[in-house]
Amino acid sequence: MNIRKECERIYEDTVALRRKLHQRPEIGMDLKETSDIVCQELDQFGISYKRLGDSGIIAEIKGKKAGSDHIVMLRADMDALNVTEETGLPFASLNEGKMHACGHDMHTAMLLGTARIMSENRNEFAGTVRLLFQAGEEVSDGALYLIENGALERVEAGMGIHMDPFAKTGTINAKPGPDWAAVDRFVITVKGKGGHGALPHENCDAIIAACNIVTNLQTMVSRETDPMQSLVVTVGSLHAGTSYNIIAETATIEGTCRCFDQEVYEKIPSMLERISTNTASALKCSAELKLQRLIKPLVNDDKMYGLLKKSSIKVLDDENDFQLAKSAMLGEDFAEYASRIPCVFAHIGASGDYPLHSSHLIFDEKAMLTGMMCEIQFALDYLEEA
Repeated sequence: MNIRKECERIYEDTVALRRKLHQRPEIGMDLKETSDIVCQELDQFGISYKRLGDSGIIAEIKGKKAGSDHIVMLRADMDALNVTEETGLPFASLNEGKMHACGHDMHTAMLLGTARIMSENRNEFAGTVRLLFQAGEEVSDGALYLIENGALERVEAGMGIHMDPFAKTGTINAKPGPDWAAVDRFVITVKGKGGHGALPHENCDAIIAACNIVTNLQTMVSRETDPMQSLVVTVGSLHAGTSYNIIAETATIEGTCRCFDQEVYEKIPSMLERISTNTASALKCSAELKLQRLIKPLVNDDKMYGLLKKSSIKVLDDENDFQLAKSAMLGEDFAEYASRIPCVFAHIGASGDYPLHSSHLIFDEKAMLTGMMCEIQFALDYLEEA
């Protein structure tokens, strides 16, 4: 199979499909129209699948060559964001306040293109390619939902892909080991004693306690974590008070922690609890912590990284177009798969001018050629070498 020619043959169809998906963004785990489109395409290609309501699709393509019962997984996320699109594209979102601002429409279209080519070339390989069309990546629920519904049964290895607007079209970036970060969301509720602003000594100011907690949380980075182990603690929201002359009785702090290292990841809950509780207590208040462990660290398997590199070089214009990625404190629930089976996550250059999640983000659609070639070659090489 000439993978490049096959991808070029269906490129225009893939672009049209991507634009159709782009106009119909849906949020979270309820992706009815998106799922309908995916299933229609799979039906057209004669690919068997299991639809999990409107929250995910598990499909399989079995090669016709004999001699292998190996299964490799390819995954695409399908959900969009609560963003009002400002790109001015002729195929911009038709759903007000929703936008494919993270490239998931391209991920889905690419995987459908990959599915079409592999289905039409079943005689070229032995073994099985499992295709995961996942909802809820942006809300961190989708991967675990698919796993709980059998997505990884008998699967030996897998690959995921993400568009990178700041990398050149035609390039693939990846790295062994820690890639994207673990993501935690914390909410700290501070309770004091409210009263008249002119009588501070008779009250317990929740705002003062909250502000001290915000400051002291940064000691998790500066005084409690090895300087060689990265940790980010960001407070994004602090709400308190009802009037200029009333001492606040309650305050609510919301934020996120990000890290790569498993040891740091395991320490985060106790550090948050101790610092918030003790700081509040020192100022005659109390603090209650609620912590959501949204995403684990995404760690690429060394062997799968090596296979991806070898496979990518086969299809890229120049071997130097495969580049070493930099770790990022972004989160990606592909980590759920990678924590269970050997996986690798590839970043596909798409030459944009704005970052992910921007309302102005426009990707270069030719990046989908690179993505499809990468997926197909990786899957074929894995099944041949497993």
